[in-house]
Amino acid sequence: MRNDDPGRSRDKSEDEQWNEFVKAVAAQEEAERRAAEPQPRRVWPRNAAMALGAAALTLLGVELLQPSADTSAPPAPPAAAPAAALTPTASAASAPASAAADHSPIPLDQVFPAEVKTASGAVYTRVASATLPSCTETDSVAPALIAMIKAGKGCVAEQVALYKDAQDDQFNLALFTMKDPLETVHLATRLSGDFEDFEVAAQAPPPASGLRTLPPDSGMVQAFGSGGRAMLVALGQWADGRSTDRQPLVERLSSLQDAVGKTVYAYESTL
Repeated sequence: MRNDDPGRSRDKSEDEQWNEFVKAVAAQEEAERRAAEPQPRRVWPRNAAMALGAAALTLLGVELLQPSADTSAPPAPPAAAPAAALTPTASAASAPASAAADHSPIPLDQVFPAEVKTASGAVYTRVASATLPSCTETDSVAPALIAMIKAGKGCVAEQVALYKDAQDDQFNLALFTMKDPLETVHLATRLSGDFEDFEVAAQAPPPASGLRTLPPDSGMVQAFGSGGRAMLVALGQWADGRSTDRQPLVERLSSLQDAVGKTVYAYESTL
């Protein structure tokens, strides 16, 4: 049969159509397979250098962590549940958002004193504290939390502090004072659904503190609490940055979180 035979051209065209059909089906199956695969967990920056000014905190050196490609080590267990969130009184919960928003947040030195003595007898020493320029600083707040804040009625202030215990374990606290108390409950409830989806950055200690600047892959636990307009996000890290022994670290973090939370709630309940 000659190359210009119509039958041969028709057969070739059908072959091409079939090949295109096979490729299209394969592409569709690949797209469906990728969509069904679990997406990698977003991990928020770990270390942000803390430099105190007269009224603000400059956060530097934030490092974004990518999910590790090493699958030989077993995944870290999730952090234990934090202490129960504070429940505002009926009068505080029902206060108009506009009235609550008119009040300033709790004074920085009141919420983050130089020392915090807990009911267990543990003493936590403040390393540094500051009020950030806004509640949506991209170097200190995760994109998911920033989006939630912007979608609501807004935030009055974010105050942060770094504490250490007697063993030089490091504890970061970030207090968000929202304009609407109802939004505070909503935020804390949503965020507490995943304790390992870190929503704030951990501050690297000032050089004069004597504390280690922990590497980005250090182990960390996270907890949330809320009361009135205030949402408290707490992070804890062992002094050596290890990822083991999480439950004892959660207990130490919760002890500090409870003490600070009671002070915040007492202030909020007077509004």
